Amino acid sequence: QVQLRESGGGLVQPGGSLTLSCASSDRSFGLYAVLWVRQAPGKERESVAAINWKGDRIYYANSVKGRFTISRDNAKNTVYLQMNGVEPEDTAVYYCNIPKAWLGSVPPIGDHWGQGTQVTVSS
Repeated sequence: QVQLRESGGGLVQPGGSLTLSCASSDRSFGLYAVLWVRQAPGKERESVAAINWKGDRIYYANSVKGRFTISRDNAKNTVYLQMNGVEPEDTAVYYCNIPKAWLGSVPPIGDHWGQGTQVTVSS
């Protein structure tokens, strides 16, 4: 079981910025793709961004493209989600996930999850 730990959530005003982190103590973390998934009340779960182990393959959902940036620092065993220009619709619990084999355009959600971090966008 890969242990994942999200942090950085909080309350932010519309148009503001927030950076989420996904850290792991697993020594193999740098070999895994990482997926950010969000879950808002009453809405379907949404995969918003993903990055492969090397950082040269990236996916963004259309809903966040141009506003969110995913990156990683394998030396720190951490993946980041920089959220700019946030909107009330971005309010959700954000989870990092180790996806299954990334063969198509969107990596399939895997079995390893963090505990999630709440992001609330409100004035």
